[in-house]
Amino acid sequence: MTTPYTPGTPSTSRAPSGSRAGRAARTARPPRHDDHRRTFPALPPRPGGEGDFALTWWGNAWVESMEDSALDPARLQRGRAYAGRGLVDAITVTPGRVMAYVHGSRPRPYRAEIRLRTLDETGWEDLLDAAAARPDHIAALLDKEMPHALAATADLLPSAGDLTPDCSCPDDGYPCKHAAALCYQTAHLLDQDPFVLFLMRGRGESEILADLTRRNAARSAAERTSAPPPMPMVPAATVLAPRALPALPPPFPAPAQPGRPPVYPQTPGAPDPLALDLLAGEAASRAHTLLTSGLDPVGALTPWQDAVRLAAAHPGSGLTASTRALYRDLAAALDRTPTELARAVAAWRQGGLAGLAVLEEPWDPPAGPFDRARPALAAADFPQFRPWRNQLSTPSLQLRFGRDGLWYGYESDRDREDWWPRGTPDTDPVGALTALLGR
Repeated sequence: MTTPYTPGTPSTSRAPSGSRAGRAARTARPPRHDDHRRTFPALPPRPGGEGDFALTWWGNAWVESMEDSALDPARLQRGRAYAGRGLVDAITVTPGRVMAYVHGSRPRPYRAEIRLRTLDETGWEDLLDAAAARPDHIAALLDKEMPHALAATADLLPSAGDLTPDCSCPDDGYPCKHAAALCYQTAHLLDQDPFVLFLMRGRGESEILADLTRRNAARSAAERTSAPPPMPMVPAATVLAPRALPALPPPFPAPAQPGRPPVYPQTPGAPDPLALDLLAGEAASRAHTLLTSGLDPVGALTPWQDAVRLAAAHPGSGLTASTRALYRDLAAALDRTPTELARAVAAWRQGGLAGLAVLEEPWDPPAGPFDRARPALAAADFPQFRPWRNQLSTPSLQLRFGRDGLWYGYESDRDREDWWPRGTPDTDPVGALTALLGR
């Protein structure tokens, strides 16, 4: 008597061990997961061209690390165009390396790579200890967010010069447009999953989460076994007994330098964390100066003058993504354009508050040094300058006499009247013009 077969239940019969089916059953194995290798499908072309390749602060930090070390902005622009057109194939990420094939002008795509340093054991220990000590860090990682403080623990994000591009194309640019396209597309992957950055630095997501689970379990066990110390007790009669209060202790000495501001999270609708960090650091520096000297050197500045000072103190002159955002926001807050702010920053770096006044405030100087300037310039074989108020001008060069008694150099494209501060101020108009021309 045979047992009827019911669909959905395993059969009790087995294939002979020597049959083809038996050998297949023995050799078939589920695919093994490689936590140290991830391949992402090619991203589609972006509607309208290039667009923004990074939306998170850590994605922008990745892009800036390449842009800050690039030798040719034109190649970066072509790389953005390649990435925007979807010419980067599937991207493979392994420890210390990002690789993809990028289509170019030839039928066969080029093999582009970006290499970066992996973390050593000490770096990983510091990073995982910092993550396990803060439950909010673990929650942020599980939500695909990268906390600022955690990334700074072990220099997780690349800095300028930390990324090494390579490509099979004949272009020897640093980077070539194919490697630049790969870098821009990789920023999109980092936006979606910050664990890609951990993999680049040497460890996969499963390995990291398993390690954090072990550390949390050990921490919880230690907290359960350690009994809290007994609460100190004071008799009520001692507390209520009349007594004379001791003199107040002397104030703490002022710290040697301002403290670091807290780390601000990236929250939708909130101000930019980099701008908050800049303003908080500026407030800490001013407070430290006021505490140690009793003076606030910038308290008397107008909002515009203070905005120019802030922008001038930030490196980059509006060239990187973070400084472009800073210039845009400062200018918009004061109903100015980024170009006006950039010109004012150039004047501030030329002569501080006095240099900004020379840029924005024409005035009528009294007879004396201003009247002697034109004969002195003519005697030094410089071209004829035409005077107007405190300015002496040619079609492309200009000297402005400041209320501080210094001459400030300016340049413009010929006959455009688009004057920009240049050179070093000098009490002598000939010296200021010589510095302007670089003689």
